[in-house]
Amino acid sequence: MTDAAALAGRHLDLVSAPFTLPRSRVLVFREGDGLRVHTSEYERRLSECRVLDGLTVLDAAGHALPVADVLPGRVTFGPSTSSGTQGGWESVSSRSARSTTEATLTFADPTTLSIGGSPDVTVRLELPDGSMQQHPLGDGIRIRIDADRSVTVGPGDHDAALAATDRIWSDWFAKCPVVRDDLQEMAAFCWWVLGANIVELPSLGDSRAIVPSKIGYVGLWQWDAYFIAVGVRHGDPGLAREQLDIAFRFPQPDGQLPDVVHELGVLATSDDLPESDRATLRRAGSQIADPSAPVPLTKPPLAAWALRKVLEVEDAPDWAREQLARVIRSQDWWFAGSDLDHDGMPEYGHPYSSGLDDSPIFDGPLPTAAPDLGAYLVRQDREIADLLDRYEPDADVSRFRERAARTQELLWTMWDAERGRFLAHGGGEPQFSDTIVGLMPLLTGTLPEPIVEALRAAVDDPERFGLEWGLPTVAASDPDFSDERMWRGPVWVNTNSLVAEGLEASGYPERARELREQTVALVIHGGGPHEYFNPRTGQKACTATTAFGWSAALFIDLAVELS
Repeated sequence: MTDAAALAGRHLDLVSAPFTLPRSRVLVFREGDGLRVHTSEYERRLSECRVLDGLTVLDAAGHALPVADVLPGRVTFGPSTSSGTQGGWESVSSRSARSTTEATLTFADPTTLSIGGSPDVTVRLELPDGSMQQHPLGDGIRIRIDADRSVTVGPGDHDAALAATDRIWSDWFAKCPVVRDDLQEMAAFCWWVLGANIVELPSLGDSRAIVPSKIGYVGLWQWDAYFIAVGVRHGDPGLAREQLDIAFRFPQPDGQLPDVVHELGVLATSDDLPESDRATLRRAGSQIADPSAPVPLTKPPLAAWALRKVLEVEDAPDWAREQLARVIRSQDWWFAGSDLDHDGMPEYGHPYSSGLDDSPIFDGPLPTAAPDLGAYLVRQDREIADLLDRYEPDADVSRFRERAARTQELLWTMWDAERGRFLAHGGGEPQFSDTIVGLMPLLTGTLPEPIVEALRAAVDDPERFGLEWGLPTVAASDPDFSDERMWRGPVWVNTNSLVAEGLEASGYPERARELREQTVALVIHGGGPHEYFNPRTGQKACTATTAFGWSAALFIDLAVELS
């Protein structure tokens, strides 16, 4: 295995980071002295996807062999050498001190686990129905996991399985970007996260989707695909293009891009929401849990931004022209299909379309006109014009530049000079919460100087957004602030990254670099690319998902830029 794989292995604790394989739906976690096994399925909790409640490796005396070591391609069982460990796991330097290997677990293929080692070892399996099986290891066994989550155990060539799995991970880590020394270990782990989160969606043939997480987020969310592509481009630009291709492949007849592409189809309107989401909305008292008419569900318009960034690394003119046509139709949809009060400024018709579902800007009535959406629309029309200049030089781009100018004028009307911030408006009513969406107009790079200075001051204000671990999604001084509740205070890597880009676009490159440094330091301090972080402690927020795709991808993007 490569050095990057060994660095990533330091973070594979089988708790926050399960043992898995690119393209596999099998997840292996630590459980007591052994392991437990689940499948990864769309809109199903791990508790609903139990395969084995226990997988324990026993020595000749019947004693459980603990997990001694984890690398991307194998889990090793045997006497643990506790000295030199990190968090209970053996360090790279101490691996060579182990004299024998009692047993190892790896993948024989994406649906099959392989175990081999000392012939006197026994493997005990505890099934979800409470029954037990014991299998002598012999020359090695394979555990195939069928579509109904049942298991079939038989003999197998364990050495061949180890070699094949090691090859898969070696090929993946050979693409890991080389970054600054102090960032390389976390970059390697983040690169593992992206590889581990690759799944196949049967309806898409051989397409590889990098999902936000195999734990709870099994699908390609449009916004996640953009951020993930921006990170993956540094090591595998073809795979980055593949993420955008999937995100753009299924527009609605009017050009709207769906929120999610998943194994059962797409999620493009509120009629497509799974019942679990509707129940969550009802519990929150939402008035749109069961709307009388379907509400379009999409994600904010960063498509051209992501497309441009991916093409910066490796040009693909024919592909770019094909995707650009879809992006233009999507941008036109925002103005034709989501300007719900017909004032020229599109709105979010549903919180899900914002990507910031739980933000207090949606505590008021819908639809919601928000400064982040206005900024993205301005930026996207300009990006489209620039991409057309590059790939369709005979195209007339005046309508995109003119629409960007009109949208920008409307965006400026959201500025509340008395409060010194941009305000969202729900159902025409101002929403006074001081949230991170009010900083996104920096992305336009063309705000009046007094507004830019006020937003820079907000970024630096320790009472508002200038906290030790980055920008909270709601200002610390705001009554709606919560250091743990999603989108109401925790720090997110993507919003930090966007504001940093906005600071640079608005004339503050050094402050942008400081925020980028602060963001990579947060991920390292917090122990990995979590979904979101407590802004006071810099640790994973309690309900945040671990090994989260866009956090991993954007860490890599930031690390490359800072290096």
